[in-house]
Amino acid sequence: MIFDSHSHTAFSADSEMRAQDALKNAQERGVGIVFTEHLDLDYPGEIDFTFDPHAYWQAYEPLRGEGVRLGVEIGMWEQTRERSTAFAKEVPFDLVIGAIHLVDGGDIYYPEFYAGRQKAEVYHRYYEQMAENLRRHDFVDVLAHIDYIARYAPYDNPEISYGDFREDIDDVLRAVIETGTVLELNTRRLGSRRALKELVPVYQRYRELGGRYVTVGSDAHTADAVACHFHTAEELVDTLGLQIVTFRSRQLEFCQQS
Repeated sequence: MIFDSHSHTAFSADSEMRAQDALKNAQERGVGIVFTEHLDLDYPGEIDFTFDPHAYWQAYEPLRGEGVRLGVEIGMWEQTRERSTAFAKEVPFDLVIGAIHLVDGGDIYYPEFYAGRQKAEVYHRYYEQMAENLRRHDFVDVLAHIDYIARYAPYDNPEISYGDFREDIDDVLRAVIETGTVLELNTRRLGSRRALKELVPVYQRYRELGGRYVTVGSDAHTADAVACHFHTAEELVDTLGLQIVTFRSRQLEFCQQS
């Protein structure tokens, strides 16, 4: 069974998805699901991207089983690293995802972050901090959405463009491999031909450098987004000679592709 290894229920500050709705859609689509609620300590905005891990475990542990896993998505930031490390030990998470949502302390979700900044400068810092933080957050299992910034950057061409950022992206990919982390193939943007075209060389290079495994994750915040574009993801992974995996009790598990 393939798992949607990245999803957010109402325990995440930016989601109201009910676990039961997510499970229903996952079952209808023939996939397992991992809930990975947001933890971004010291988030600079008004939203509180934290949650009570024990309340989370109490609520969802009865659902945990062959088709349901419980995880966390941690925003990697040097000033919160020690507290994030401690949080990951609060309950026996199945999966810990590491992500970059902030660059130099600013949230790259908002257009004002990019005001007066050139794409080359912003993307270089994004990749630089991704590689640095991954090496420092050695407790994470998976690096989330390498193309996250392309969702929100207001440039005419927001794509991550491997040809333009080869050295920066290679450093991230080497950090993934050096730390024994798995690279996520986030499916949120796979419905865009342009996005898919730009992502292919990134995952080709990951394979060339020695990467073998990926998780697939929809980053669903609504039930209808669970397992979105998974057929495209499976085709891409098969073409590149990669293997889809997930995690259970922080241990890597192979997924049987359909």
